[in-house]
Amino acid sequence: MNVLYLATHLNTGGITSYLMNLSTSLKRRGHNIYVASSGGEALRKFEREGIKFIPIPIKTKAEISPGILVSLCRLSPVIKSENIQIVHSNTRVTQVLGELLKRFCGVKHISTGHGFFTMKLTRRLFPCWGDKVIAISAQVRDHLVNDLKVPAQNISVVHNGIDVEKFRERGAGDRGQQKKEFNLGDGPVIGIIARLSDVKGHKFLIQAMMEVLEKIPAATLLIVGEGKERGRLIELTRDLGIEKQVIFISSVSDTRLVLSVLDVFVLPSLHEGLGLSLMEAMAFGLPVIGSRVGGIPSLIQDGHNGILVEPEDILGLSGSILRVLSDKTLAIKLGGNAADFINRNFGLRMMAEETERIYQECLKN
Repeated sequence: MNVLYLATHLNTGGITSYLMNLSTSLKRRGHNIYVASSGGEALRKFEREGIKFIPIPIKTKAEISPGILVSLCRLSPVIKSENIQIVHSNTRVTQVLGELLKRFCGVKHISTGHGFFTMKLTRRLFPCWGDKVIAISAQVRDHLVNDLKVPAQNISVVHNGIDVEKFRERGAGDRGQQKKEFNLGDGPVIGIIARLSDVKGHKFLIQAMMEVLEKIPAATLLIVGEGKERGRLIELTRDLGIEKQVIFISSVSDTRLVLSVLDVFVLPSLHEGLGLSLMEAMAFGLPVIGSRVGGIPSLIQDGHNGILVEPEDILGLSGSILRVLSDKTLAIKLGGNAADFINRNFGLRMMAEETERIYQECLKN
């Protein structure tokens, strides 16, 4: 098959990781894969994997944008010359573009629901979900059906997959040297990898660090990601007087570099489709703590392979972090069970096979 993926950008984040994992897996299965976007810091990774890149001016959040029309004009001849059969969109803006390509070029359009969407009138009037919709978790599927009225028969749940072998290897360099490069001390490190958005709950984790530091003054919080909340979060650490114990890093070339220095990974989201960074931390064998929201409970079995807390529960977060850091036996048990769970259930092969099946079904219909 010839498949074209649409994304607004290829900067570090869950959607970019999803596209990298899926496109490389399908390419190895013999398919011709193209990615169209405005580019980004992960572009070279795609090019190194032999993924064909098509630049389009689509870095916008506006559903009505000149960039969509320019992208339509730029991609239409490519679809014809390369005999593209499937267009697969991954954001609201690219859903609109994907629907236009379907109507003007006659290709099949598939979209992926990566999380929970704002209820807007335009989504009801111009749904643009495509011929088939992939939901990354059962919770996202229920949201699409119940809140956005997407026909249930058009939706398939395909969990995100990750390269479990890569994380099982844990080969990311010397932990002590890596801690020095991140300006971390000798104490335990709590970490999160997520875009700096209010829905990720960073501020509650920062507030929870106050109690953690009272019990373990040498502890450090490592926050990895970019986003509009960065300034406010840095200001919060200053207001609380813990700015020296909270380290911000925009991005890393390999998430294993971050995971290798952590003692516990925390994802205190208010909404979460599934949580790719959480899956990577689990595959790496780290003890994890996550909010009881969205798809997170489908990953974390409380007390077995991680700990669940209620969203916005600052005391629950700090108590869980202290519990893991003070009980090495518990930390080892949670991390080991987490790695085993991800290895058995969330490999790339399973995601690629399920997505391939949906493509083939769509083309037959």
